[in-house]
Amino acid sequence: MPVNSFEHYPMSWKPDKATLKRPFYQSLALYLERDIVNGFLAPGTKLPPQRELADFLDLNFTTITRAYKVCEVKGLIYAVTGSGTFVAPNAARSITISAEKQANLIELGFVESFEETNTLIKDSIQRVSEKKYVEQLLTYNDPTGIPHQKTAALNWMEPFGIHADQEHVAIVSGAQNALAVTLASLFEPGNRIATDLYTYSNFIELAKILHIQLIPIVGDEYGMLPDDLEKQCSQLNIHGIFLMPSCSNPTTVMIPDFRKRELADVIRKYRLILIEDDIYAFLTAGVIEDYRQPMYQLLPEQSVYICGTSKSICSGLRVAYMVFGDALREKILKGIFNINVKTSSFDAEVITELILSGKAHQIVSQKKQLAKTTNELYFDYFPIKKNHEHPLSFFRWLPIEKEIDAQALEADLQRHGVRVFHSVRFLSGQSRPEKYLRIALASTNSLQELEIGLTKLKKYLDN
Repeated sequence: MPVNSFEHYPMSWKPDKATLKRPFYQSLALYLERDIVNGFLAPGTKLPPQRELADFLDLNFTTITRAYKVCEVKGLIYAVTGSGTFVAPNAARSITISAEKQANLIELGFVESFEETNTLIKDSIQRVSEKKYVEQLLTYNDPTGIPHQKTAALNWMEPFGIHADQEHVAIVSGAQNALAVTLASLFEPGNRIATDLYTYSNFIELAKILHIQLIPIVGDEYGMLPDDLEKQCSQLNIHGIFLMPSCSNPTTVMIPDFRKRELADVIRKYRLILIEDDIYAFLTAGVIEDYRQPMYQLLPEQSVYICGTSKSICSGLRVAYMVFGDALREKILKGIFNINVKTSSFDAEVITELILSGKAHQIVSQKKQLAKTTNELYFDYFPIKKNHEHPLSFFRWLPIEKEIDAQALEADLQRHGVRVFHSVRFLSGQSRPEKYLRIALASTNSLQELEIGLTKLKKYLDN
């Protein structure tokens, strides 16, 4: 190509071919990754079509395809059939949300779980430490949980609609650990998992670490749209789906039974592996009239059901229950053995003691009351209610109109003494014009502190 006719042609990305080395696809992929990480290509940027870029660089079309694929597997870019290829919204920075405290900041970002209820746990820890078989809790034995602990787990999940046996339940080190085990055991780099457009930020990060591509599916007030899921499945080779039906993080949307069944039909048709993170089932089952059953019961052989106890009972005792179908059992157990070796039997025994003694139900009751009180306070400041939002959510999803960069807004609010998280942290796909803040209601030390934080937040947003 003696003359590059694209020299003055408007393209979103014009790499310099003179800097590329063989093999060109690897060199081009590194070039693209560097430009994304260094901020030269902003999140949401539409990349040049592959044939156009091939002509511009005078390279084979398949070279561009391979380079894009390398970056897609790394979670740096994603393709939308019929629309093009885009820079992933969180490709250039970590969006992990942690409980790292900062002095003089009111915590409305990281979602804790009303830690004041932990005072009800101390006596149970003491009772466990005095049990005759306490030394058996300190060994490598029973890597997926002691039988009586599994029985307690199944009893705990029964009100949520889970019906299983001990062979198909395992105890792991928290819901985040359960997600890591599931992704590492059942998926491979380059696999695709369908998610809500706004989804759990640490799941996005896990997928990025394991080079699993997330496919955003749009939704409505009832959750993910089955027709859009069907459309994406028919066009792409999608391997799994991640849902939080009882209270989606961050949107607080609850998936009603009719929508669960519609989604289950599509999941069954395309043989997707369902990852059902039901950490908020304790706030929904028996509380919300429309709650019927978890999706696991509709698709037991295709599902991994995750029931964490960090929000319902105690966050510091890292215990969660995994329930899985027989077809997935061998891979899940292998993943647990290789990743965890085992979960602390002592921690699991404390949770078991709390369940069997009735203390866990007392803790849940107290947390529900605290959630009711804090939500009432929140709506005093921000009386914006949408249909089918969870009334007892530990967080709220606040639409905002301020025209300011997400990172700048978070930093600005920190200077005003409040820590919150912007909606870009939860985007699994292409950016949208709507902007939100996720407001944690379960993390302050008192109702008075929450009120001060909400006052600061409202004042800032109103200016």
